[in-house]
Amino acid sequence: MKRACLSAWLILAAALTAAAQEPVAPSADPSQVRPGRYVLDPAHGKITWSVSHLGFSTYYGQITDVAADLSLDPKTPAQSRLTARIGTASVDGLNPAFNRHVRGPDFFDAERFPVATFASTGVEPTGPTTARVLGELTLKGVTKPVVLDVTFNQAGTNPVDKVYTVGFDGRALIRRSEFGISAFLPAVGDEVTLRLAGEFKAAP
Repeated sequence: MKRACLSAWLILAAALTAAAQEPVAPSADPSQVRPGRYVLDPAHGKITWSVSHLGFSTYYGQITDVAADLSLDPKTPAQSRLTARIGTASVDGLNPAFNRHVRGPDFFDAERFPVATFASTGVEPTGPTTARVLGELTLKGVTKPVVLDVTFNQAGTNPVDKVYTVGFDGRALIRRSEFGISAFLPAVGDEVTLRLAGEFKAAP
């Protein structure tokens, strides 16, 4: 009897695993998204930043060392949670001299503050595929509220790695002076625009 029950459970587990691995065609319908825990794909999770440079141009760069964990509840978005860890030494302006400066004490001071973090405190849907993610950003030892305006792109099986994936784009605006980064104000802009790209993989 016990052996029969064990066999039944094994068959059920195998069936559930097979069903979970069945390819799912990508869909932009948020109601079809699978709930659960997701982890950011580091190869497709970046922050692109921009700031006014002396009024002559808008300077762009990226932050590439980003790790994030997403607990997603499509039916009750307010219950979803996002946490992220950002390596400040990965701030990149595609110029070696600039990188040394921006990672130094005048700006990110990456040696003393190697990690910045974000933790969501709430999610407010603003449309069928958009939401405001409220949270707290800690940068250079200072914590301030930040709002992410997020757009859901699609979810489904990634055709490359065959893993169920959920994709988002986002945007945020912060004032660097609020985090103690005030070098060269106001010549170099205080407002920094952050554009977020995130592909999240279903956790094993």
